[in-house]
Amino acid sequence: MILIENVCHIYEKLSKLETLKPSKEVDNLFTQLVHACIPHSSINIATLPANIQEVRSKLIRLCGEAEGHLEAHFSTILGSFKNPLHHLNIFPYYSNYLKLGRLEYDILNRHYSTTSETPKRVAFVGSGPLPLTSIVLASYHYKNTSFHNYDIDSSANSMASRLVSSDHDLSRRMIFHTANIMDVTNELKEYDVIFLAALVGMNIDEKAKVIQHLAKYMAPGAILMLRSAHGARAFLYPVVDPNVLEGFDVLSIFHPDDDVINSVVISRKFVEPVNYIDKEYQLDIGSLMASSCKYCDIQPFTLPLGHMKMIDE
Repeated sequence: MILIENVCHIYEKLSKLETLKPSKEVDNLFTQLVHACIPHSSINIATLPANIQEVRSKLIRLCGEAEGHLEAHFSTILGSFKNPLHHLNIFPYYSNYLKLGRLEYDILNRHYSTTSETPKRVAFVGSGPLPLTSIVLASYHYKNTSFHNYDIDSSANSMASRLVSSDHDLSRRMIFHTANIMDVTNELKEYDVIFLAALVGMNIDEKAKVIQHLAKYMAPGAILMLRSAHGARAFLYPVVDPNVLEGFDVLSIFHPDDDVINSVVISRKFVEPVNYIDKEYQLDIGSLMASSCKYCDIQPFTLPLGHMKMIDE
């Protein structure tokens, strides 16, 4: 298959590089990779042979490493401005974050149900040095919500906090926590919505452990938003298998068909024990299709799942 040959060829080149920090060579290779993986593909990642699965696993880690370097690079540049938030458009893929932010806002609005109109407290797990999802949502969509950003790397949090420190509003509503999310327990009950970054849990076992931890400590009825991947895009990001979301009602999965790479999975922690099924929250594709977000295809979760536009913190 030409796609797999191309992906393996690019992986071989990437794996031989001394560094994945931004450079012309790194940028060119990831541009080729993304262009190979973005078009619609019927490939079933789960059926690939073991050697290709190994390449995919290693490639996802390389993508994660490169993405971290890219975000740190631009966060450092932005942090040198007096008002960093006024210059976010220097990040080459800022427009993609605006799209993804609007997409996730629309999805969340369709399923968020509580006595208040909007979530009061949101957590983002794996926010990184350039927490654009939190910034976009706080700036344009949830203007009275507090955003708690969790990252295991203190230097990433330091860079991220510098971006909002000069903004009177966001500096009060954006809070940064340096912690392994597996060590965070009762605090998780305080959040109405938790976002889990695509690269938190790089394989299905690691991802499942994080999700199990969140299921144990999140408040009943709270929303969990996850990033996944679909088709050939699964060579870039881990796929979230709905079967690992024990303790959650999977409401829907949204598969973008443009240059926003991540699929979006929305789920709600059960109010009752796991075997409880709340009919009110069953996925209603008909009502969603009537005014669907223009950035995505909408598919029920039972279906199978240049530029480095790998959108995630």
